[in-house]
Amino acid sequence: QVQVAESGGGLVQTGGSLRLSCAVSGRTFSTYGMAWFRQAPGKDRVIVAAISGSGAATYHAEFAKDRLTISRDNVANTVYLQMGSLKPEDTAVYFCAAARKDWTKVLVTVESYDYWGQGTQVTVSS
Repeated sequence: QVQVAESGGGLVQTGGSLRLSCAVSGRTFSTYGMAWFRQAPGKDRVIVAAISGSGAATYHAEFAKDRLTISRDNVANTVYLQMGSLKPEDTAVYFCAAARKDWTKVLVTVESYDYWGQGTQVTVSS
């Protein structure tokens, strides 16, 4: 059974930083494509960033570029989202997701992912 568990959310002031972590259990971690999504109240879940199984390829949404960076450690079975220069509009529940197919690619749609964590709240105060 695959388990996906996020950690690292919290309350931070505008301009601050956070690092989200996501631990995944199951088969060999490098055979999962991974991503971070976020969902603000009343809005759809949107892609923040995605990373291929080896970590060689990444995708970052336009709003994330230069501020939010995805990475992974295939020894620690963990994917990270380093968040800097945070803005109030970054406030959302952040979800980690794992894809069991096409892990050599960067996958950016909700439908591409099979396993989801419970989410971690990030609140940026102004």
